[in-house]
Amino acid sequence: MKNGNFVIAIDGFSSCGKSTVAKALAKKLNFVFVDSGAMYRAVTLYFQRNNISLSDDAAIKSAIENIHIDLVPLADKTQVLLNGEDVSDAIRTMEVSEYVSEVSAIKAVRHAMVKQQQALGAKRNIVMDGRDIGTTVFPNADLKVFMTASPQVRAERRFAELTAKGEVITMEEVKDNLSHRDHIDSTREESPLRQADDAVVLDNSELNQEEQLAFVVDLVNKRMQTA
Repeated sequence: MKNGNFVIAIDGFSSCGKSTVAKALAKKLNFVFVDSGAMYRAVTLYFQRNNISLSDDAAIKSAIENIHIDLVPLADKTQVLLNGEDVSDAIRTMEVSEYVSEVSAIKAVRHAMVKQQQALGAKRNIVMDGRDIGTTVFPNADLKVFMTASPQVRAERRFAELTAKGEVITMEEVKDNLSHRDHIDSTREESPLRQADDAVVLDNSELNQEEQLAFVVDLVNKRMQTA
């Protein structure tokens, strides 16, 4: 373990269950769970509320200086605070999903969030999920997992999640959104989504949550024995 702490990086595509596995893993290991995606969603929400143009570099830089994000671990979830306001539910809407990949691709935004994420992992045992955790945020993570699932399975999971919250959405809209986000995440210039060379792939298309957790826990146990 580096500096006395153990860092687990979980990367992968949208709606492939990264956060679900990361949360369960952190709880089982008594590690801190850091939802990097929630941080970018909070920035997106702030930009939307304050009409920040994604082409206005000066406005973006100014906005970032006024954005303070805290992640508070609760018994059943991680509460996301944006400048002191609980936005845990507000950041999960389709409206935010439509633009989070564009916001995440902005260099100034990524630099600001990566700095915050690295600070969180500097002195703690953490599980962090996102798009560039194992490649950019923590390239020396003790364990890297790259999660994926078939496009159809991912769309079904996302559709079920949104409809359960009362959003009126079609399966086609969900598929289009995921495809759009995949393209932006994988082709952006700043820290694109890609599998780290030393990451273990977890395709969970046909695995339930318990099976996924067991797979990753086994990896952690093996790494800890040799760390």
